[in-house]
Amino acid sequence: MIRRALLLSACVGALAVAGCATPGTSKQAGPGEIEAWSGRLSLRIDSQPAQTFSALFELRGAPQAGELTLTTPIGNTLAQLHWSPGEALLRNGSETRRYDSVDALVEAATGAAIPVAALFGWLAGREDHVPGWRPDLSQIGAGKLQATRESPEPRADLRIVFERA
Repeated sequence: MIRRALLLSACVGALAVAGCATPGTSKQAGPGEIEAWSGRLSLRIDSQPAQTFSALFELRGAPQAGELTLTTPIGNTLAQLHWSPGEALLRNGSETRRYDSVDALVEAATGAAIPVAALFGWLAGREDHVPGWRPDLSQIGAGKLQATRESPEPRADLRIVFERA
């Protein structure tokens, strides 16, 4: 339970960093280019008791292969997530854990299934549909994203402030 809370804190912390960053331009990556964002994020899970996490983050790559680094506001690395087809790794200090997919990795780390593939689309300004999730892209141009998971329960609220790296 404590380990899951620490991992969730790390993941949310990385996302929180995206929320504090200065918004960048909204250019689209061309074919073969790596997409990259940084900033702060926060995640609130309406469980009993409620869980809230935030962190700075750097997200690079694509839904198929990429990396997410979560750090504290003073620059300490909380966790590094790396994924490629058929494998996902969570590095937390000297410990490395393997998962079958990036979605399984994120769910194990945060306790909430965050749709990583859709996250890339949402950050790029595309309203990729994910059952149960409702993204608000109205402030993407200002470098802000909010997405709410309404099902399955518990409800989750993801807020990201970002810039394109």
